[in-house]
Amino acid sequence: MIHQPPSDLIELGQVFDAQGLKGHIKVRPYSPDPVALLQCKQICLQRDGARGASIDATYTVNQAKLHSGFVVMALEGVTDRDAALLLKGSSLKLPRTSFPKTEQGTYYWIDLIGCRVLNEEGAELGFVDEIAEYGAHPVMTVGKELIPFVPDLVKSVDLQASDAGGVGTIVVAWQANWSK
Repeated sequence: MIHQPPSDLIELGQVFDAQGLKGHIKVRPYSPDPVALLQCKQICLQRDGARGASIDATYTVNQAKLHSGFVVMALEGVTDRDAALLLKGSSLKLPRTSFPKTEQGTYYWIDLIGCRVLNEEGAELGFVDEIAEYGAHPVMTVGKELIPFVPDLVKSVDLQASDAGGVGTIVVAWQANWSK
C-alpha cells in the first residue's frame, strides 16, 4: 500500500536488486548493523523520475531479514520480480522516529552529526560533520580534525539541546593541534 511519506526521513540504504520471483527487494544497507531496517514496519523509497522529478512512495514491510550482507524485504503490493526490479536504484529512507531505542552509551551516528565538540578543558573544537567506519573503529570528522570515536577519547555525549545553539555536546580527550 502506498502512503504519503513522513517529513523526518533518514536515508539508510539503496535497493540493489530484486531477490527471487515473489517480489522481494535486496537492499544494500549503509550501516554494518542495519537494525533499523530489520525492525521497520514502513519504508519510503525515493527515486529520480523523468526530467529530474523525485518519485516518493511509502510501503508497508511484510518481512525483512539479513542475507549475505544485504537486507531482503517483502513489501506490501510488490508481488513479483518485475515490480521489484522497477524499484532498483531507489533510496530507502525511514522516519527517524521509527528507529529502535538505543542502549545506554550507544548512539545512532545521525544523532551525532551536528553536535558541538569540546575538549576536556572546554575549548571548542568544532561540530561533527560526519562519522565513518575505518576498520577498527568509527572516526568523527570535526572540521579538519579526525577524532576516533572510542571510549578512551570520548568522555561524554549529551544529545540534549544543552547550549544556546540547541545542539548536543560531545566532550573528548583531544587537543586542537594534535593532527597538525
